[in-house]
Amino acid sequence: MHAPAAHEDGLPPAQRRRAVASVLLVIGISVLLAAQVNVALPGIARDLAAEPATAVWIVNAYQLAVVATLLPFAALGDRVGHRRVFLAGTAVFGLASAACALAPSLPVLIAARLAQGLGGAAAMSVQPALLRFSYPHAQLGRAIGNTAMVVAISTAAGPSVAAAVLAVADWPWMFAANLPLALLGLALAAPSLPRDAATRSALGGRFDALAAALNAAAFGLVFVGLYGLAARPVLGLLALCGGIAAGVALVRREHGAPAPLLPLDLLRVRVIGLAVSASVCNFAAQMMAFIALPFLLQHDLGRDQVETGLLITPWAIAVAVMAPLAGRLSDRFSTATLCAIGGALTAVGLALLAAMPRTVGVAGFIALVALCGVGFGLFQTPNNRAMLGAAPRARSGGAGGLQGTARLSGQTLGSTLVALTFLAAPQVAPAAALAFGAAFGLAGGGVSLARRRHGRDGERG
Repeated sequence: MHAPAAHEDGLPPAQRRRAVASVLLVIGISVLLAAQVNVALPGIARDLAAEPATAVWIVNAYQLAVVATLLPFAALGDRVGHRRVFLAGTAVFGLASAACALAPSLPVLIAARLAQGLGGAAAMSVQPALLRFSYPHAQLGRAIGNTAMVVAISTAAGPSVAAAVLAVADWPWMFAANLPLALLGLALAAPSLPRDAATRSALGGRFDALAAALNAAAFGLVFVGLYGLAARPVLGLLALCGGIAAGVALVRREHGAPAPLLPLDLLRVRVIGLAVSASVCNFAAQMMAFIALPFLLQHDLGRDQVETGLLITPWAIAVAVMAPLAGRLSDRFSTATLCAIGGALTAVGLALLAAMPRTVGVAGFIALVALCGVGFGLFQTPNNRAMLGAAPRARSGGAGGLQGTARLSGQTLGSTLVALTFLAAPQVAPAAALAFGAAFGLAGGGVSLARRRHGRDGERG
């Protein structure tokens, strides 16, 4: 059965529902798993006899693979077909999930997570383009909103789902459960997604393999170098310098390109650049909290894995409540102000959790975690709106790619800094990581305020 062709009015309704369901299912399980692993991390480290600083690479390997290859896979999809890249990525993600579940040692698990990240990056990179060709043009905003909702809910619900799984099974089942879901996504996607020939970019051109390699080197070496500064300073500094050099070379190569792999044209728009910077800061704060809180609860406060997931769940509930409310508020008030308030609330919650986790009690702990979620929910939706609203309509896809890259860059930066903290000060690492997260949340709010002088936050009609 051939996949239907895309046209100006999108796919026929029944086929569109199947296509959209497949895309959102795969994106949802990839984001959900990333959030689940944080809760199980202390238990995985214990079962595999790994130190916390080493076990964090179970998270880092996935994040690094995604952030280093997201933009190259998006460019590859423009050349060889978004459908092909999505199907291949989903298959790799599912097979790597099975490999994670069967991993007998930490090195094997980290390698499987790296492969899983490559599959997740391929699927996520072409998701905006597939939805664009599946929906009628008049419903493109709905497509973007649905995706943002799935990503937000999946990220926030990870701790709760992890608690439910770990209450009845061991951690390998968190990974194993993704294989049948990935197969379901493939079964829905293969006959439903738009044909490759119809979804290829009108810009054409050959895939720039050198630019893709420079992009992967820039992101990968910078984050590996940051981690290595504490363990092996000389090698870390060399890797960091190599990453910066690769980034400079990438910018030079991409300058003036008609279809740049790195969307430099959008980054030059001040409002978008500031929104990207704020997003990196706040997602770094979120990831530092999601990794540090399980270690704080299980190692310092004596809670088990199920209790840990439940105690982090208020973050998810608060985000779910605040995200739609923040969207309505951003229709009436400055998104810069809303983002600044959100960043400040997140910072306050993390700072208090870092300062007095033993004295606040269960109710106080839940209240502070919920405060962090309120702040993050208040930040995320208006900031995404500012990023998309300031971009020309013709560059909506590039702006969506920047959203994903900023989110993943922030999360990778956060997980890397947590690993550094465990290396430098293992006795106080969870509290110190939360304090650093508070600083990043405050920085994201401060960056957001710089957008206020751009009128309606720079939005285009």
